[in-house]
Amino acid sequence: MASTTIEPKRHKKIRALFDECIELYAARDERLFSFFSNNFSGYTFGGIALITDREAWLKIVRQDFAEVPGRIRFEMHDIAIQVQNEQVVMVNAFCNIHLPITDHILSREISRLSLTFRFEGNAWKIVHVGFSIPYHLIQDGEVYPVGNLKENNRVLEALVAERTREFKEREEFYHLFAEDTHDVIWRANSDLFITYISPSDEYFRGYKPEEVIGQHVFELFTQEGVTIVHDAWQKSMQAERAGSPLNFVHFEAPHRCKDGSEIWGEIYSSPIRDERGNITGFHGITRRSPLRKRTDEYILQLAFYDTLTELPNRRLFVDRLNQALVASKRSGRCSAVLFVDLDNFKPLNDTHGHAVGDLLLIEVAARLKQCMREIDSVARFGGDEFVILLREFGTDFEKSSVAAAAVAEKVRARLAEPYYMAAVGENASKNIIEHRCSASIGVFVFKGEEITAENILQCADKAMYAAKKAGRNRVCFYKA
Repeated sequence: MASTTIEPKRHKKIRALFDECIELYAARDERLFSFFSNNFSGYTFGGIALITDREAWLKIVRQDFAEVPGRIRFEMHDIAIQVQNEQVVMVNAFCNIHLPITDHILSREISRLSLTFRFEGNAWKIVHVGFSIPYHLIQDGEVYPVGNLKENNRVLEALVAERTREFKEREEFYHLFAEDTHDVIWRANSDLFITYISPSDEYFRGYKPEEVIGQHVFELFTQEGVTIVHDAWQKSMQAERAGSPLNFVHFEAPHRCKDGSEIWGEIYSSPIRDERGNITGFHGITRRSPLRKRTDEYILQLAFYDTLTELPNRRLFVDRLNQALVASKRSGRCSAVLFVDLDNFKPLNDTHGHAVGDLLLIEVAARLKQCMREIDSVARFGGDEFVILLREFGTDFEKSSVAAAAVAEKVRARLAEPYYMAAVGENASKNIIEHRCSASIGVFVFKGEEITAENILQCADKAMYAAKKAGRNRVCFYKA
């Protein structure tokens, strides 16, 4: 319920007065008449004419009671109390009216009721009434359109069915919106137990909705996150008690993931209020924290990738090699590791400086990636050493060795092509530097043997040194 600057005592008094008047009207009780001011105005229930005489209004109300003598039921949806000044308060309400007759139309439509109270002498009186029902079908001598309600039920029921279908479509749309978005949409009751959470939480934290619904909100967070959420909740409650309720709160907190890790989420939360303004729950959206995500990605980049070439480093390559070993044991397919070392790299550094050397290493990385398939991996181990993983050739060892040799030769030939780099520093005046640099490549083919990733790298490294000793710019296979 929305209210403006009205103190709690008066708010409570006006609400009680409103409820009493509605009850008397619903019960068709003429004690309601005592609440009408002598200086009264009101629109007839069909909203057609303005009545400015109290007695004329009472005549209409008596006609209303005679026309529908049975009790009327009001289904209230929203009530707003607004202060006009110290003596005048307006109450607006939206409701469904259920008449004691067969009615499938009026009871489904929203009616608007507006009562204006003024403090006169020592009591609050009704000085104005606005009461509009959704259909202007009132015939002469009627207050409610009782005659036309029955007559129009059949046609209007079809309209209701159409509106129901449209509402269902909108509901399905919002359902799909909640189901498809990567943002986690959630709802909790006033005790902070989860009553709804969208399936995107499985993408975010790894949990399915049925694993989360019914849990306390704190179960979503790490211990640090619980502290942050508790502090935000306390701040919101303090503002509520101070009469300055917060429309929403925004904070970041670490969440628990199903795999045991933690992830930082950005949370937007708003209270859910009933018609009296009391908090009945909370709802909101949680999404991956952009700043934390960038930080995590940066840390991941530093941990697993070479900063110069942006290729995987030794740690990530070994992890992929272990995966290839497991796959090879399962499928019986062969894979291979190529150890690549540049033959003529040091003279470039000595002559033109490390900045130019870095440019060459970046170009080497680009050429190596051009020679790879999507399932293959290339990494920089440091300096001018690179390693390539060629995955899943076939089950025949000899044929796989021939295929690995073809790739290795392709890599050797590509790396032997001239390099052209812009001069930097003191040599910038020379503009473009041409450099020729070959590579020695060692190859080791494996297939599901009982061997470790470290042993494979050692064998490929030995084969590379054999290529160096054999005259450089060549490919050699490991020989035990």
